[in-house]
Amino acid sequence: MKRKWMLAGAVMLLAAALTAGLLGSRAAPAPGYLLRYAENQPDDYPTTQSAYYFADLVSERTGGDVKITVYANGTLGDESSVIRQVQFGGIDLARVSIAQLVVHAEIMSVLTMPYLYRDNAHMWSVLEGSTGDRFLAEIAPAGLIGLSWYDAGERHFYTRTPITGLDDLRGMTIRVQEADYMSDMVRALGALPRSIPYSEVYSSLSTGAVDGAENNWPSYEATQHYRAAPYMLLDGHVRIPEMQILSAETAAALPDEYVEIIRECARESALYERQLWAEREQESRQKCLSRGVTETVLSDAERERFRAACQPIYEKYAADYLDLIAEIQASGE
Repeated sequence: MKRKWMLAGAVMLLAAALTAGLLGSRAAPAPGYLLRYAENQPDDYPTTQSAYYFADLVSERTGGDVKITVYANGTLGDESSVIRQVQFGGIDLARVSIAQLVVHAEIMSVLTMPYLYRDNAHMWSVLEGSTGDRFLAEIAPAGLIGLSWYDAGERHFYTRTPITGLDDLRGMTIRVQEADYMSDMVRALGALPRSIPYSEVYSSLSTGAVDGAENNWPSYEATQHYRAAPYMLLDGHVRIPEMQILSAETAAALPDEYVEIIRECARESALYERQLWAEREQESRQKCLSRGVTETVLSDAERERFRAACQPIYEKYAADYLDLIAEIQASGE
C-alpha cells in the first residue's frame, strides 16, 4: 500500500510540474511581431547602442509582443541597399545617413549643405521643430516613415601645419569623401580636393601627399590622424544628421497602437543617442588635446566668410530650396 501511495504521489508531482511548465509558457508567450533593424556600425558605437535601447523600449511597452532584432556591423548590407529593402518591407527598420536619402527625396539635399547651422544647438532647434517634422514626412512617397533624428557629429578640417582661418586653407590639398558636393565645397574655400581611400589617409598625411583632411572628433581620434595632422580647425562645415526609418509596408501590418509606440520609443532613443554621442565626442576631443593637438575656434566674422564662400554650392546642389536654406540659417537669430 505504501508503495502504491508513493507511486501516486510521484504521478501527482509530475503532473504538477507539467502543469507549471504549461502555465509558465502561457505567461511568456512568443512575440507576435518579429522585426529586423539594420545598423552598419559596430556594437559599441552610439547609434548601435541606441538601437538596442530602442528595441528594449518597444518590447517593454508592447508587453513583449513586438521583438526587434538589431543587425549591427552592416550585416544586412550597406545603407543604400538597406533603404531599398526597407521600402519593400524586407527590412523593417534602419538607421541611415541623410545623405543616402537624397535620391529618394531631393529636398534632403538641404540638410547636407555646408555651414547650414551656426552650432549644434541651432541644428537641434531646427530638427526638433516644424521644419524637422517636414523633413521626416518628405520620405513618405518612397515608402519610408521617418521616426527620429540621430546625431552624427560635425566635421572639421585638420591639417599638418597651423591653420586659423580661410586664408590659411587656400592652396592646401585636402582629402575629401567621394562626393561631388564635398569636392566642390573645398574648391569654393580655395583649397584643392583629393579623393583617396579612407584607409590611405594616414599615410597620405604622413608623407605630405595631402595637407589635411576632414572628419569628426571620434573618427580623428580612432584613426590616430592627429599624429600626422595635429591642427584642428573647428569650422563645423557639415553637420549631417541621421534618421531612424520604418518601412511603410511593415507599419501597415502592425496595429496602429504599436506604430505609435514605435514612434515614441524612437524619439526617446534619439535623446539617448545624442547623449552617448556627446560623451563619445568629448572623450575623443580630450584624448586628442592631451596628445598635443591644437584646436582653433572660428570667430563669428570668420565663420561668415566660410559660409559666404559656399553660396555657389547651395545654388548648384539645392537651387530649388534657396529660400528654405536662408530660412534655416536665419532661424533663432
